[in-house]
Amino acid sequence: MATMTHRTTFALDEATAQRIRSLAVSWKVSQAEVVRRAVSLADLPADKPDPVDMLEQLHREGGGLTAAVADSSLAEMRVDRKRWRADGLLT
Repeated sequence: MATMTHRTTFALDEATAQRIRSLAVSWKVSQAEVVRRAVSLADLPADKPDPVDMLEQLHREGGGLTAAVADSSLAEMRVDRKRWRADGLLT
């Protein structure tokens, strides 16, 4: 872990302070770590693709499994699981 050398004080509205405290509890980190992560995320390069946008684009463009391929994969998985159960490999 990096050595922290800069201490500072911020004046925050109550809602922001509560959000920082809440995130700290949720993420199990200090409030300072919440602020560090937020600054790091805000400082991402503009040309770096947003993963959520990428996922939405993938959904829009399709290219996923066809129903026939998905059904075939599921059928194969069912056969494998039955065999594994019979062999005692899956409970």
